[in-house]
Amino acid sequence: MRLTDILNQYADNQPDSAPESAPAHFDEVARAAPVDVLGQGVADAFRADSTPPFGEMVGHMFGKSDPQQQAGVLNRLVRSLGASVLPALAGGLLSRIAASTPGDVPHITPQQASELTPAEVQEIATKAEQHDPSVLDRVGGFYAEHPQLVKTLGSAALAIALAGVSRRMRV
Repeated sequence: MRLTDILNQYADNQPDSAPESAPAHFDEVARAAPVDVLGQGVADAFRADSTPPFGEMVGHMFGKSDPQQQAGVLNRLVRSLGASVLPALAGGLLSRIAASTPGDVPHITPQQASELTPAEVQEIATKAEQHDPSVLDRVGGFYAEHPQLVKTLGSAALAIALAGVSRRMRV
């Protein structure tokens, strides 16, 4: 099936009618669409009323990620938060990390990231969204580079992401 044929199926997305084929379609689109466009589609899924809250989705994908991916998303989230917010998050772990790194915003290593739980990351992501709503776009861009993780969100979220890609590619 051609990319345009796939995306046309999602052009008038109705979240309640996510096709069973959304995961396979997402795979095909992820291979062919520009990463920035795919990232915008993922951010659309984060913003949708018909999907779980952003923090919950990020926590879920964090739990499915390897330590390198965990560090990548955490560093995007932490950059969206002010240094004054960090001590109150993740049971103080972010504060301890910040104390061991120079500058206002810590750089989280894969080993440090692996010390956090999905629930703690959910809390961080929720706070980051409240502090800087544009974090959804940056995190969407990150996960566009890791589409296998996005697929763990389920067909409804994938259909919304595909609808966003369809709108941006004007198929």
